[in-house]
Amino acid sequence: MSEDPKASPSTRRPTVSWDGRYLEDFVVGDVYRHPLGRTVLATDNSWLTLLTQNTAAVHFDAHYAARTQWGRPLVDSTFTLALVTGQSVHDVSMNVMANLGWDRVRLPNPVFEGDTIYSESEVLSARASASRSDVGVVEVRTIGFNQDGVIVISFERTLLVYRRGHGPGRGTVEPRWDARTLRAAGLVVSAPPE
Repeated sequence: MSEDPKASPSTRRPTVSWDGRYLEDFVVGDVYRHPLGRTVLATDNSWLTLLTQNTAAVHFDAHYAARTQWGRPLVDSTFTLALVTGQSVHDVSMNVMANLGWDRVRLPNPVFEGDTIYSESEVLSARASASRSDVGVVEVRTIGFNQDGVIVISFERTLLVYRRGHGPGRGTVEPRWDARTLRAAGLVVSAPPE
């Protein structure tokens, strides 16, 4: 941290903390524990259920759900699939060209509002594409589990992942520290060099 809290912003170029795996980075048998857990809220469940026009009352009618074997609302399983797929992007598909599909989607245990979901993925295969030189085909098995370690979903996913140096790349916009922004941030406006 700077000694002077009003010092001008650093002129050093920032480093990208992580830009994802490319085809060359996938090794069969590797397991990636995805870094973020996510607590499922009642709002998540009711919004997705209503957004997708899912009329199964067990997802959005607490009075109805209380009379089922679960005794409370079940989280819509498509939310669970979307959440765990999203959690895996950090490690599996930040450099995806296309998602080709999900197979063997299984939901061995329910997810309830208030559960926190974590996930991990295992690399099942990685190979060059037979028809495209800029990508390869990666297959992973992903599991999602709750705060007690109970597996709530498993699936296999196949995707096309760019080879290093072949993707569209990330944006290269740089921040502009003009005098107004420096003043607003309470930073010293350096005098131009003589």
